[in-house]
Parts: sequence; structure tokens; C-alpha cells
Amino acid sequence: MVAMGIGRRVVGFGARDREELEMLGRMMEGPWVGLAELGGRSVGEFLAEALLKVRGKDGQLHPLRENAVQRAYEQGRGAGNIVLKARQMGMTTWVAGRMLLKTVTRPGTLTLLVAHTQDSAEEILRIVHRFVEHLPAGLKAGALETGRANVRQIGFPAIDSEFRVESAADRNAGRGLTFQNLHCSEVARWGGEAGMTLAGLRAGLAPDGEQVLESTPNGTGGCFYEEWQRADETGLTRHFFPWWLEPGYRLATPVPETTLTADERALMERVGLDLGQVSFRRQLRAHQLGMARQEYAEDAESCFRVSGEPYFDMESVERRLLEVDEAIPWKQAGIEGYWEKYGGGLEVWLPPVAGNRYLVAVDPAGGGPEGDWSVAEVLDIDQGIQCAEFAGHVGSTELRDTVLSLARDYGGAMVVVERNNHGSGLLSLLADRGYERIFKGDDRQAGFLTTSVSRPAILARLGAALVEEPRLFQSRRFLVECRSFVRLRNGAVGARSGAHDDRVMAMAIGLAARVEILGGTRESGRVVSDW
Repeated sequence: MVAMGIGRRVVGFGARDREELEMLGRMMEGPWVGLAELGGRSVGEFLAEALLKVRGKDGQLHPLRENAVQRAYEQGRGAGNIVLKARQMGMTTWVAGRMLLKTVTRPGTLTLLVAHTQDSAEEILRIVHRFVEHLPAGLKAGALETGRANVRQIGFPAIDSEFRVESAADRNAGRGLTFQNLHCSEVARWGGEAGMTLAGLRAGLAPDGEQVLESTPNGTGGCFYEEWQRADETGLTRHFFPWWLEPGYRLATPVPETTLTADERALMERVGLDLGQVSFRRQLRAHQLGMARQEYAEDAESCFRVSGEPYFDMESVERRLLEVDEAIPWKQAGIEGYWEKYGGGLEVWLPPVAGNRYLVAVDPAGGGPEGDWSVAEVLDIDQGIQCAEFAGHVGSTELRDTVLSLARDYGGAMVVVERNNHGSGLLSLLADRGYERIFKGDDRQAGFLTTSVSRPAILARLGAALVEEPRLFQSRRFLVECRSFVRLRNGAVGARSGAHDDRVMAMAIGLAARVEILGGTRESGRVVSDW
């Protein structure tokens, strides 16, 4: 049996077993994954249980036997990962243990773990020290005899490998190093210029290295929030683990079924909670008030709590977030050549319908890989409903081609471009291609001009629509932006620090242009103004 063979190897390692370690290191990611002899586990999962010990809540040492969250992570893990989780799910310990195994089975490996404070980094390294301390005696006396070992590093000189921890508070964390594994813990709580710190760390990661960013949420905006939002663009694999995946999060005394609220019944039906878990949830919300949604996440939107005074009605936004559906597959949308035209930046909810009138509202940005997004919102003019949304970090010519494709796919839609800043250049590029259905304002100039007078008016119209007609809005990402759109300390309104409002502004412009296109004239509920 393969598993028995591996078991004999790891228990019987001696002083000159470097070749055996390297063989196991190759097997951790190789074709052995999923063998029936390993109970459906990978070699890495098997080794974690066979070699690593953790201290349980009972104070005793136990094998690192993966829980449901850790198993789900392993099944979906990629080379780059971002993990959004509730509190105390065991992910930090699991990732540290797994990366230690990669460190000791691949000579010449440097693993770097970066936590939000030095105390946290050293606490995690104490867990790793415990892993090493309780390795089989043959390993510790042979290939894995430790050299440098302190509160910041553990070295294995015989195989030239090292496990090191640093604090994100140190702006020079990881500088000058090349490492094969990068584990960033509690990224949402990194202080200072967290984005710059992470960028510097990534510069030291080997091209084929593995990275894991994991954290509980800590408000909209900031480095971790941005990384989560941009995961599709950057190639990180998202992993979301709500609190009910932890078996211990339930109370022995269940709530009476007759006392269930509509919200509780809906959640039980949606995710299969039992009455003991509902009892735990009630206690959380009673004791932690508004922090419960953040510390014990239930979905990947509402857990990012709003910081600051929200501009929009949050009850309406949160309710709509629970109602909206996922975008439909592009082939069902009837838009041919989706990937060639739009890549992963387009989401569609309502495909084009012949005879319907549409507008494409555009908030252009500069096109760099960082900073604001260029956004295009597709609205049905007569119904006002959101049909599709494009967002991407694209250059001006690529944005022009995207907008033209959307406008043509949606039956020759009216194109509404905010003409401030980058918008004037986009309008020129559209004019060069001869597209004629370009929105003009009251001054008869192409584009929509956002001013200190018009901006509050269009945002107020959007706010009213969110309350009075929430069914118009389909995009989860747009609604998440609404949650981080706040009243700022200087008296203005906009995205809180680290967040974006590009979808908000594109939607506000689209709704305002729609009113002007319709002329505000209705008869018996039917629009009578000319196209």
C-alpha cells in the first residue's frame, strides 16, 4: 500500500535521508494526489497528519488532522490564493504547517510568513517550532537537524532551507530575499502602506512560488479588500469560509423552532443550519452587535463592514445584496465572442432584446493596472433596469472598442460618457470610429459633464432609486461599492479610503442621462418621447 510505504518512510528516516525527503516533496504536488490508498487525500495532506502535531483545546498534542475548512481549501488551492474567513477556522495553522512541509522536503527552500504585528508573527512561529519539535526522532537527528532557531526563524542547514517570520509593520519586510513560499496572515489588519508592503513582498517571490493571503475582514477598502475584489484580474484563487463550517460554532441548547425569524428560516434553508447553530448566531449578534457580521462572516459582501457614515440607505443596499442573482453564462446571453471582446470584465444579467432601447454609461479611468476602474453600465432606457456591467483596467483604445462592442451588441445603444478628465479623449476616439449615438448635454456638447452642481443631484437620484426601485440593480459589485460610499470628513461624499466608486458614478450618470433621454414625459405609464 502506498500510504503504508510513505508511513514507514516518514517514521524511519535517518541521518542521510535527503533523497527520501526530496522524493516526498515532489509527490506533494505530483501525480499521487487523490490515490485511494491515501483516503482521497494528497500526499501533502497525509504528511501533515503523519508528521505534524498541534496542541488542542484540551491542552494535549494531537496530529494535524484537517478539518472541513482546511480540506475544502486543499481541494480548491492554486498557486496564488486569497482566503476570506470567519474567526478561528484553523487556516493560519494549516497554511503554516503545509508550507513547513514544503520547506523541509525541498532543499534550498525559503518560506516567509508575514503577520500584521511582530507578536503575531512570533506566535505563529511558536506553532511551527512545535511542529519541528515533535517530528520523528530520525528526522530531527538527520536531514532536519536545526541550526538557526529563534523567535524569527528556523534553519535546516543540512538541506539549506529556512522558515522565517516577519512583521508587516516593517516596511523592509522580505527586502533582498528570494523565497519560494509566501504566507501573509491577517492582511486586512496590516497597517501603514499595506499595498506597497505586499507589492515589495511579491517582488521577492520566485516565479513558480506559492502565495497565500488570508484574513478575517476589516471593513471595505484597504489592501485585503482590494485584493479580494481584484482576484479575477490578478489570478488569485478566492476561498470563502463562513462561520458555520466550524463544527464548534453551535450551542447545546437549540432555539425553539417556533421563534425563528424569516431571516433565520431563509438562512437555514439556504445553507442547512441546524437550530443549535441558529442559537449560536443569536448569541453572537446579541453580544457582538454590529461586529458579528465581520468577525463571523456569512457572505463575502456583508462581512466587509462600512467604515464612516454611509451616503446611501444601507438597509436597502444590504437587502438587495441578498436578493441579486449571479450573472448568467455569456453563451446564454446571446453575445457572441464574449472572451475575444471583453475578457473577464463583463457580467451580463439581461441579454439584448430586439426592439428594446439601451444606453451604455461610461466612467473612464486612466487605464493603469492600479487605481480606478473604467466602468460601463448597460441600462434598459424604458425600464431603467441594469442589464450588464463592464469594469477593467484598460487603455483608452481598448475601452473604446469595448464600449462600441457593447453598444452594438445592445442594438445600437446610446453611449453616455462622463466627459471630465479622461472622458474627452474617449469621446474623440468614439468620434473617429463614426459612432453617432453619443449623448449630448443641455449645452449640446458630447458627453455628460459632472460638476459641483450636477454631482450631488445625480447621486441623490441614485440614492432614491436604491430605496424606491432596488429591483433595477443587479450587480453585487456595484452594491458593494455603494456600501463603501460615505460622507467624508471634509464634507464631500465619495469612496472611503482604499475603496472605489467607479461603478457608483457610472450608474449615477446612466440614470441621470436616462431621465434626460426620456424627457421626463410619460403618458399612461408609457414613455412617449422620441428616441
